[in-house]
Amino acid sequence: MSIHIGSKPGKIAETVLLPGDPYRARWAAETFLDGAELVNEVRGMLGYTGMWRGHAVTIQGSGMGMPSLSIYANELIRDFGAKTLIRIGSCGGMQDRVKIRDVIVAMTASTLSTPSRGIFRELNFAPCADWQLLRAAVAAAEARGVPTHVGGIYSADVFYDERPDLNEQMTRHGILGVEMEAAELYNLAARHGVRALAVLTVSDHLITHEALSSEDREKSFGDMVEIALEAAFA
Repeated sequence: MSIHIGSKPGKIAETVLLPGDPYRARWAAETFLDGAELVNEVRGMLGYTGMWRGHAVTIQGSGMGMPSLSIYANELIRDFGAKTLIRIGSCGGMQDRVKIRDVIVAMTASTLSTPSRGIFRELNFAPCADWQLLRAAVAAAEARGVPTHVGGIYSADVFYDERPDLNEQMTRHGILGVEMEAAELYNLAARHGVRALAVLTVSDHLITHEALSSEDREKSFGDMVEIALEAAFA
């Protein structure tokens, strides 16, 4: 048991999916895992462990933003031996060719700052995904016929951004989408020598201003979860 994860020893799998929303963790566990068991509910941040095609999987909510994600990823790696961590979440599209409900597989994650900034100091470290996971996720998406984009994303510090100039430059430089967690996950994976990936569903769009309703978001996330699971055990 750690400070923020109340699971007993042996109840957390080496493969962990990390949705931001704890209720999405419950939905994904009940939908995709066999024998899903609640293993954490500290502070309402739900976590479940079950089986997927004979493989043990934990699906643990991580909260919103990099500081929250950092807490759960650190404890999963340090205290429970997690080896593969895949963020599954929503993002905002930032390119015309990226459409609502498309999937983005994040090769890199740019950011203004992360909780790791204090370690890197003056260094602009470039965090990236695990190549084997990324390649497997793309193959899984293609096999399912899911419109998929691979490239760089932006992990923001704030949700209500007031920097249209920055958004314009990111779009100009090919950033596919914006979310709030992946950069720190990639930093921690590099630091601790584990595998990490972010598989994201486009739920809204900064250019077209389209957006999915809360109900439509949940129904559209099934492909993303399946892609993540198939990538983890490819």
